Amino acid sequence: MIRKASQMETEVRNIRNGIGNVTVQHLFKKEEIGARTRMCARLTVPPGASIGMHKHENEDELFVITRGMGLIDDGKTKVPVQAGDATLTGKGESHAVINNGQEPLEMIAVIMLYS
Repeated sequence: MIRKASQMETEVRNIRNGIGNVTVQHLFKKEEIGARTRMCARLTVPPGASIGMHKHENEDELFVITRGMGLIDDGKTKVPVQAGDATLTGKGESHAVINNGQEPLEMIAVIMLYS
């Protein structure tokens, strides 16, 4: 299946009580993917905005940073990330995303379910 950017559903919303709103561009809806997946999207976090702290139980969330820079907070440390970096959160771990840069932080996000 090929999906052109112009065909992707986009929404702007607050995620997990973070600061401000995040643009979510759904690359593919979960119903379109054969593997157990909850999300496959491009997330754009504006400067100064964030995705609030939340836990991933019975699932893994993969981020691939494609543009900008920011911080990933795992509740213990805040690690700087930039375009080209990737993160994986799961097995009951928590994380938050903070855009502390001057340009939008863009990530591909895929949430895969264990069962």
